[in-house]
Amino acid sequence: MKIGVATFGMGVWEGGTFDLEQRAKDLKKIGYEGMERLPALSAADAVTKSLMFRRLGMDYATVAAPDPQSCIEWTAAFGKPYVWTAPKNSPDVPMDTYCRQVNMQVAATDRAGIRTVLHNHMGTVCETQDQVEELLAKCPGCGLLLDTAHLAGPGGDCFEIIRKYRDRLVAVHVKDYFMKDASVPCREWFKRGDFCPLGKGNIGLDNAAVVRLLKKIGYDGWIFVEQDQHYRDPLKDLAWSRKYLKAAGV
Repeated sequence: MKIGVATFGMGVWEGGTFDLEQRAKDLKKIGYEGMERLPALSAADAVTKSLMFRRLGMDYATVAAPDPQSCIEWTAAFGKPYVWTAPKNSPDVPMDTYCRQVNMQVAATDRAGIRTVLHNHMGTVCETQDQVEELLAKCPGCGLLLDTAHLAGPGGDCFEIIRKYRDRLVAVHVKDYFMKDASVPCREWFKRGDFCPLGKGNIGLDNAAVVRLLKKIGYDGWIFVEQDQHYRDPLKDLAWSRKYLKAAGV
């Protein structure tokens, strides 16, 4: 099991990724082993950045390239395990259309020897637990990148999903959520509440228990801390969350 950071929220706070190497050094210093995505604009850029990560003793799980085919090819070429589902996933997309396109992507990643994974997320076609399970049923070759707060926020049960789909679980985002106004629809999650450091939410999500369950079932993939919104230096929030996970046994 490796512990890393999904850095989306860091970019929101900072206004972009200005120095990937410094970010990697900072995250390593507070106890993380890597980042989820290696951003690359070309194959040569991916090689240069991958070498930089290797020299720093940091790792990553997937390559974020300019187009879906390059994501697949570069991720596979560097021996990494998965790419996210690429088709448009707004809540207005029909589920059958989305599943058809995901199945086509799964066929491509199968040929490359890696996995396509669904990242469940509020404000998408796979927002609720029922929607997540519908896609997994209709796309049997698709893996799951479970996002704990994005599932629990709309009322989903992370523990049930982990137990039921343990063989489909490829990666996990652990995060917490502080609900401000439950009357706001989930598709407006940024108004409904705030993502916050682990253990500081108010929706009853026990990420420590999630991690303990993952250990119990023998999960050996990546666990990524992700905080979509930061209201102070992200490294302070991420250091807090790393201590939280250490107290939970990882």
